[in-house]
Amino acid sequence: MKNLFAFLSVLFACSSAFSQAFNGSIDFNYATQKDTTKNVYIVKDKRVKLDQYSKNGATVEGSFLFDLSINEIKFINPKRKLWGKQKSETPQVIKGQCVVTKGGGTKTIAGVKCTEYTVKNADENTIVTFWICNEHFDFFIPLIKLWNRKDKQSIYFGQIKDLKTGQMPMMSEERQISDGKLLTKLEVTKINKTVPANSALEVPANYTKFEQ
Repeated sequence: MKNLFAFLSVLFACSSAFSQAFNGSIDFNYATQKDTTKNVYIVKDKRVKLDQYSKNGATVEGSFLFDLSINEIKFINPKRKLWGKQKSETPQVIKGQCVVTKGGGTKTIAGVKCTEYTVKNADENTIVTFWICNEHFDFFIPLIKLWNRKDKQSIYFGQIKDLKTGQMPMMSEERQISDGKLLTKLEVTKINKTVPANSALEVPANYTKFEQ
């Protein structure tokens, strides 16, 4: 009996470790009709930093810090060495109806298997195709809900109601329905599971708080 309890304890510990939420960094590119920019999520437990790089990809132009445990957002301006509180945006009103379809196709992106979802809205002449993985990226859905961004990709992602904690798009493409023209594209390029230091998700000590 003792051996059985010992075995179950080890099994439970292995299962818990396997299902642990993601800690590390995720590189992704965001392309519009004008340019493509590099972005990086740095994740540790309930805290996330989003670094947004310059067009040449050499320097961080700005960052956001998300504390999902208290629903707080801060912005960081490296050039001016300022930081401040960032308000969540007001959700955009959707015209017409979004139709969500889960496809049968799969695709491997950045080493992760993904399933196809499409969100289509005829009134807005927009269709967004998402390739969504079933991993342990527990930070992503709470972050999107907290931030309330007004871009179509974020808004349409929120229309997919059957997603579970940890699911996240590895690639998504926004197109016009009328002519298939590609408007925006997001694609994960690298996933690093090295746990970041706490200092990587903090405002630098020499930065000044911006007061409005």
